[in-house]
Amino acid sequence: MLKFDDKGLIPVIVQDAASGEVLMMAYANAEALRRTLSSGEVWFYSRSRQELWHKGATSGSILKVRSLAQDCDSDAILVRVDAAGPVCHTGNRSCFFQQFSRDDIE
Repeated sequence: MLKFDDKGLIPVIVQDAASGEVLMMAYANAEALRRTLSSGEVWFYSRSRQELWHKGATSGSILKVRSLAQDCDSDAILVRVDAAGPVCHTGNRSCFFQQFSRDDIE
C-alpha cells in the first residue's frame, strides 16, 4: 500500500526509460496515479494550483509511461518514460541541469 503524506501526496521521480537520465520530480495524489495508469501518460498534482496536471497537455511534451515502481518504503514512485520533448518548464530536457555547490546551502 502506498504511503501518501498528510496532504495526500507522494513524490514521483521521472526517469528517461532509454538513457536512465532523471528528468524531473513532482507530486501525485491517488487520482493522478489512477489517471496515469489508465491513460499511459503521466499525471501529477500541482501543489501551487491545487489541481490535477497532465504533463505536456499545454507544452506537447507528453510523458508516455514505460513502467512504474514504488520504492522499498512505498513512499515514492519511479516512473520510467518516453518523453516527447523537453521536460523542464525552462525548456531544458531535464529539470536537473543546475550544478549544486556548498554556496547553495549556506
